[in-house]
Amino acid sequence: MSVSDFMTTDLVTVTPDTPIFDAVDLMKKHDIHRLPVLENNQLVGLITEGIIQEAMPSKATSLSVYEVNYLLNKTTVRDVMIKDIETISPEALLEDGIAIMRSKNIGVLPVVEGPNLLGIITNNDIFDAFLKITGYNNGGTRVTIQITEDQKGILADIAQLLANNDFSIATIVVNRVSDGTIIEIQVESQAVATIQQALESAGYNVVNAVLTNQ
Repeated sequence: MSVSDFMTTDLVTVTPDTPIFDAVDLMKKHDIHRLPVLENNQLVGLITEGIIQEAMPSKATSLSVYEVNYLLNKTTVRDVMIKDIETISPEALLEDGIAIMRSKNIGVLPVVEGPNLLGIITNNDIFDAFLKITGYNNGGTRVTIQITEDQKGILADIAQLLANNDFSIATIVVNRVSDGTIIEIQVESQAVATIQQALESAGYNVVNAVLTNQ
């Protein structure tokens, strides 16, 4: 899974000379929370709702409404944008993007190739990626199996068991915890009880079996 598989490519951008009020209008119009800043088709900054709010005069200011509006009308994106931007390449692993966003406590990464901005990846893109990877949106049955004594070939055995019962696997997620291993399988069937019975009859500890995205 690479960043390019999940990044947003339909971008709304501004230039450094865009007035702040125009940037706010664009965010409202497109229901977005950040705008890449381009100059000569190259990424030079990033502006977000939070940055704009920080740039707004405090309610405790002694300025009049007229003076506040005058200052804001004179303020451009260049005056408040972030210039030191974390970026990522489209070929990078999605997990690399998540790690950068977590370590830097940021909610967006511009995706660049050389000087060119190809897209951005945001928290929402990552949430969508997780739902896709786990097969949640496809519907079916999510089975959670607890393995206390892990061993080689156990995933193959489970897959073969389900295949023998004419069930297809959409995704498998393995989560290693302190007291064993949790295996979560998305099965392309709504026969919850039959799936659970087949696994339990083979000696597997089925913790949970539920329909997803009903």
